[in-house]
Amino acid sequence: MKITSMAKAGLLASALAGSVAQADTIYGLYLGAQGWNVGPEGSFESDQNSLTPTSADFSYDDETATSFYIALEHPVPLLPNIKFRNNDMDISGSVKGTLNFDGVTFTDTAATSGDLTNSDYILYYEVLDNGVVSLDLGINGKHIDGELTVQGKDIAGNPISGTEAFDGVVPMAYASAEIGLPFTGLAVFGDFSYASYDGHTLADYQIGVEYELIDNIAFDISVHAGYRAFELELDDLDGINSDLDATGVFGGVQLHF
Repeated sequence: MKITSMAKAGLLASALAGSVAQADTIYGLYLGAQGWNVGPEGSFESDQNSLTPTSADFSYDDETATSFYIALEHPVPLLPNIKFRNNDMDISGSVKGTLNFDGVTFTDTAATSGDLTNSDYILYYEVLDNGVVSLDLGINGKHIDGELTVQGKDIAGNPISGTEAFDGVVPMAYASAEIGLPFTGLAVFGDFSYASYDGHTLADYQIGVEYELIDNIAFDISVHAGYRAFELELDDLDGINSDLDATGVFGGVQLHF
């Protein structure tokens, strides 16, 4: 999954780099990477028809997630700008109490783990850009290829485990805004993706501050830091219910040609 996402980004980068052999006033190519300190919270379960109701308490370890992106902005009328972003995120922890998951009932402390890696395929229009304030609006096809696992023991001490996987593309509304502070090299920004339907809610957003380290005719380099949140609420999606939040601070770097 991770190799596939990186391969897609590499092919896209090669294609875009070939197109951006012109001045920045015509095309803009953005490459960026982030490290994200994730503090997960929430719960998940399945098998709602079980005679033993779920009454579990979850706790999670802090994790380091990574994200990289590539975007191309162009002057062609009516055609949207494009952005690809891969978000590599794992969670791990433990659960105490009674949990029904993947046809297995866990009644003692068990280990939990999950892969919430997802990719964003964003098409957007730059509806405002006056040199100080910019606003982008569009759609995000978020591809989630995830997996949740619980491992424990039964009352006889024998190992038991359950795993549920989910894979699909969720269409989301997308918005991005930035406000520059003139003569300082500083800017504040926000990036938002959101969808809610049939009892399911998915949100991915970040806010932060950016500082431009290098600004010349060939390229720009900036660093940024802020706060990011990923929310995944599922209501009986393929038998899975979840109310998971992953939030924390991030830092990153961006290269602009």
